[in-house]
Order: sequence, then structure tokens, then C-alpha cells
Amino acid sequence: MSQITLDTATSNALRNTNSSVTLVDESGEVLGRFIPLERGPEPTISEEELTRRENAGGGRPLRDVLADLEKRA
Repeated sequence: MSQITLDTATSNALRNTNSSVTLVDESGEVLGRFIPLERGPEPTISEEELTRRENAGGGRPLRDVLADLEKRA
């Protein structure tokens, strides 16, 4: 894939959009489409909560999950 470096004004305009944008040249000819990366909110879970969940255990053995899936097939 090729890379094109944009000027600051264009990159700022694209950075501030949340939806796809059709790119056209000065004559209005469509050049392509810009689809912004999906940027979700930063996780708000604490390290302590992550550790608690990791240590809590639970779940099912993989062999049981696979056996259930085989039954469905």
C-alpha cells in the first residue's frame, strides 16, 4: 500500500471527523474515500479490578466448550 503525506490543514480536518469522507480533487472528481480509525473510549477499569477478575477464576475447561460446540454441529 502506498502512503501520501497530507498538509496540516487536511490532516486536521480528517482527524476531526467521525464518519467516512469522500475525497475529491478541485474539479470534483472522486479520488477515494477516507474511513477514520475506530477510536473507542479508553478503558476505565482499574488495575486492581483487572487483578481481582484474573484471580477470581471461573469459566469452563476448553474441552467442555469444544464438546458443546461439537454437539451443535
